[in-house]
Amino acid sequence: MCFGCGKNNPIGLKLEFDLDEDNLTVEGRFTPKVEHAGYKGIMHGGLVATLLDEAMVKLLWDAGISAVTASLEVRLVKPVPVGRELVIKARVDSQRGPLVHTSAEVEDAAGNVLAKGKAKCMKVEIKEGYVGR
Repeated sequence: MCFGCGKNNPIGLKLEFDLDEDNLTVEGRFTPKVEHAGYKGIMHGGLVATLLDEAMVKLLWDAGISAVTASLEVRLVKPVPVGRELVIKARVDSQRGPLVHTSAEVEDAAGNVLAKGKAKCMKVEIKEGYVGR
């Protein structure tokens, strides 16, 4: 039921990412619809932040690192258009103790960066029905 990547969430984004061979980067594609707009023709900034956040945390989970976002920094570089395919990329920048530093970009089909994000993700231990440190 994850809002970002859950296939069964009827209002979710249903994002899919491909993990590279070294488990350090992912890439996905998404085409925002009119219901994802903030202003006419422009994707809502909070949903752009969701794309970045989802890519960074999904990367970690797909690489076998159980982690959640501890802090998130987003920079909206240009308006993100509705109705055009976006490319979302994320990478691991560094790991130190329980923190994993990640970064991500949202680009248009021509490779222009529309948004950037950085996150500090906290490794967590999963216990039956509970996520904790």
